[in-house]
Amino acid sequence: MRITAGFGIAIVALGRNLLRSALAMIGLIIGVAAVLTMVALGRGARESVTEEVSSAGTNLVFVRAGNYTRGGDSVGISSGYGKATTLTVQDALALADVPGVERMTPEVNDRASLASSKETTFATVLGCGQEVVGVYELELSEGRLFDAEEETNGGSVIILGDTVTKTLFSEGGSAIGRTIEMESQSFEVIGVLTKKDETFDNRVLVPYKTLQKILNIDYLHGVTVSTEQAGDASKAMEDITALLRLRHGLDDVDRETALPKASDPFAIKLTGEVPNDFTVRTQATKALSQGLYTTTAAFVLASMPRLDEVSSEEMVNTLTRANGTMTLLLAGIACVSLVVGGIGIMNIMLLAVTERTKEVGLRMSVGARRSDVLSQFMLEAILLSLLGGIVGIASGFASASALTRFLGWPTYISSEAVLLAFGLAFAVGVSFGYYPALRAARLDPIKALRYE
Repeated sequence: MRITAGFGIAIVALGRNLLRSALAMIGLIIGVAAVLTMVALGRGARESVTEEVSSAGTNLVFVRAGNYTRGGDSVGISSGYGKATTLTVQDALALADVPGVERMTPEVNDRASLASSKETTFATVLGCGQEVVGVYELELSEGRLFDAEEETNGGSVIILGDTVTKTLFSEGGSAIGRTIEMESQSFEVIGVLTKKDETFDNRVLVPYKTLQKILNIDYLHGVTVSTEQAGDASKAMEDITALLRLRHGLDDVDRETALPKASDPFAIKLTGEVPNDFTVRTQATKALSQGLYTTTAAFVLASMPRLDEVSSEEMVNTLTRANGTMTLLLAGIACVSLVVGGIGIMNIMLLAVTERTKEVGLRMSVGARRSDVLSQFMLEAILLSLLGGIVGIASGFASASALTRFLGWPTYISSEAVLLAFGLAFAVGVSFGYYPALRAARLDPIKALRYE
């Protein structure tokens, strides 16, 4: 009850001089807004770079069934099996537990004819899991993904790429809910991809189990995983290779009896360890070695070791330097503003103590203790700073929104940042309000009553 009464008195006291109270809060408002904006810019920049790194594909690892490596014998690289049917759904599920792997999607590939009521086209068909959108950073312009039941039971649902949609439904209108024919089977269109990634414009997505049924197979053509950070891709590639070799028993087979013999100059020629019946490549190594002969690809990759980690390290260092500079600049502004705001609050409270000296003497003469006077003025200082903090937080949201809207700078305001700003406002009120409150509590009641 005493605290409630104290807050009531504090509101009345501050309300007597609204303009003076508002001017005292300006420095605090600027400081809190600067702190919130600083954190928002730093987090926004980090989120933006992470998204760009992910969308660039440097965090992708491609696992494909079969191993078509050729021409590596002269440099000690094992030749491959060629086609293989040993990659399974269980393998894909096991890859999800590899350290650093964030998402995983099983994949089955085909190319088929698609027909709507009026048009026909050919497109690449990707049988995949629900995580495909997260793995490849895709977006849906309308509709939804297939659900868990449709994925595991092989539902007759399909998601179309942007180009496929415009070709099949050239008359316009939403494609959601319409039916198309593929491999003599009817599919309901449940989603349409945006034109964000051109490689998916002429593709369609179906549950992997559905495409397995159509092709009458029980194995996978591949698995694609995305790592939590771009720098994890190379390590994940090594761990995935070791795990699949273990699961496929490639380190235990008898080389002389289990592998084909060389019968002509271009046949499989065994060198070193037993070759994999799969291939694992990161996005960066895939781009570098695409279309190159084995020896050439090996030379290029050897000249640029662990490209994924190098690229990630450079990006992280750049981001750290930029964030450090920005943080120091805004932290300096925030600290100065908070100190100025605190001094303003202290000046107002000292002025209030002087103006209300006779009031303090009267309260003490009728039984108020020094602690009551101290807490009363502390409550007023804290209330002043909290009001400034609330306005500062609102200003911080507004400034962050303005930076994003007009300058295109990414910002992200978390609940932790809001709590930090509010905590700083409270700390300023306590720190700079204590001395005036202590001064009021130490007034001599007799002298205070005589004060004019």
